[in-house]
Amino acid sequence: MADGGKVVDQSFETTVGLYRDGKVNRRGLIKAIVTLTGGFSAAQVFMESTGFTGGFWATLEAQAGGVDTETIHYTSGTTQVEGYLAKPRGAGPFPAVVIVHENRGLTDNIRDVARRFAAEGFVALAPDMLSRTGGTAALKTPQEATAAIARLPTLPALSDLREGFTYLSKHASVNPQRISTVGFGWGGWRSFSLATMAPTLAKTVVFYSSTPDDGLANIKGPVLAHYASRDRAITGNSQWTARELKRLGKTFTFYIYDDTDAGFFNDTAGPRYSATAAKLAWTRTLEFLRG
Repeated sequence: MADGGKVVDQSFETTVGLYRDGKVNRRGLIKAIVTLTGGFSAAQVFMESTGFTGGFWATLEAQAGGVDTETIHYTSGTTQVEGYLAKPRGAGPFPAVVIVHENRGLTDNIRDVARRFAAEGFVALAPDMLSRTGGTAALKTPQEATAAIARLPTLPALSDLREGFTYLSKHASVNPQRISTVGFGWGGWRSFSLATMAPTLAKTVVFYSSTPDDGLANIKGPVLAHYASRDRAITGNSQWTARELKRLGKTFTFYIYDDTDAGFFNDTAGPRYSATAAKLAWTRTLEFLRG
């Protein structure tokens, strides 16, 4: 047994190395680990023993628990915006979330987040905010995606996001009165901005994100923010955000997570990922959206 365990450990390290190098995607990593350990339950125990859990098991549970996914397109002006849609099986209507990705584009991690929301009973739409420039899939590296996102004009990108909200509001499986948004980093500011543009948006959740300078008076629903303690420039702005939203009579709740950096929720972010903070932020997000 000891020798067998050592072989699994070595194979696991090799597989994770391939994943971190971008040679194996998330689904491939999950499949490989389940194969190595002989089944889902054994794989879960093994992964928990390594501390390398994150959203992988949520993905498997989503697939096993009746979640459908598809690539969709909707129109924004003259642009066809591509999006990843994950939803629970059944007629609904379900609550929904517009997920706005970080400055790496529509990645496997964001697709995983969409599946996790769907497993919790939400229709989740993650638009590819790089659709105007050919889409995330057309880029070879995360650095290329970051550079492309930096060049995106703000207003057209916000229009693409608002049309995503409109797409969900007309979806047969969605309760149009319970559509919220969740944004990460670069996408957090856009989620905040969507709340200023869409008065029927139910709730807003932002992760380690800056706050729009204007339009906050237009926000109707409550806002929840998650900040990283070491992300000082952004997190320091939380105090201004809290004061300003209070002055405007808005509901704003925020948390600062100890010993964390921006990206702590992203389980593909290497040392920036914090399993403890991510789990707590996820629980708080679900409670907030369901409340």
